[in-house]
Amino acid sequence: QVLDAKDIQVFKVTVNGQDAKFGFGEKHSFKGTPLEITLPFELRRGQEAIVEISFESSPKSSALQWFTPEQTSGKKHPFLFSQCQ
Repeated sequence: QVLDAKDIQVFKVTVNGQDAKFGFGEKHSFKGTPLEITLPFELRRGQEAIVEISFESSPKSSALQWFTPEQTSGKKHPFLFSQCQ
């Protein structure tokens, strides 16, 4: 699985609670850096996979944007979204 990881630092990736191997591909000046995740198990058709990524962003992380809790429908938690899917 490959995701865009422009200007973020990734510490850990889990899939359905299991540690997953991950690495970065070649950095592109305007596209970002591919985050390549190897699933820790064979994914079956119709099976759900919950991917959790522990990361840190910075002001340079232009692909990531946050809603404050007040900007969300539940008004309790912040919301992170990406422009570079």
